[in-house]
Amino acid sequence: MNLSNLHPSEGSRKQDKRRGRGPGSGQGKTAGRGHKGQKSIAGFSQKRGFEGGQMPLHRRLPKRGFTNIFKIEYTEINLVEIAEMAGKEIGPKELRAAGLIKKETERVKILGRGEIPSSKTIQAHKFSRSAQEKIEKAGGRAVIIGNP
Repeated sequence: MNLSNLHPSEGSRKQDKRRGRGPGSGQGKTAGRGHKGQKSIAGFSQKRGFEGGQMPLHRRLPKRGFTNIFKIEYTEINLVEIAEMAGKEIGPKELRAAGLIKKETERVKILGRGEIPSSKTIQAHKFSRSAQEKIEKAGGRAVIIGNP
């Protein structure tokens, strides 16, 4: 084998349709564009969402409200779920291992539903007031990590 006898495998390459090359080609005269009309003219391009003059869907639907692009999302975890976990130190790595969060980089807020039986040091980005009180009542610590 050498460069002079390389060729693509059978059926992998297909010849382009040669439009506008006479009546014998099957794509002659109007080149498959039909007679007259907007789409038959050279240089025609249609805007995205154009519906032939009918009001496009994206303009027919009402637009309301406001989306804050600076909103910070938190994954909420209750004390009930943390109480079931083993270990004294609980942080993003332990929460990830327990399947409570998908990524260690997620921001976590601890909420106060349930009770915590033993003293634990819990690291999270935010704590609700009730969660913080329950953790400290049990003899543990609520440590805020990162930028809240």
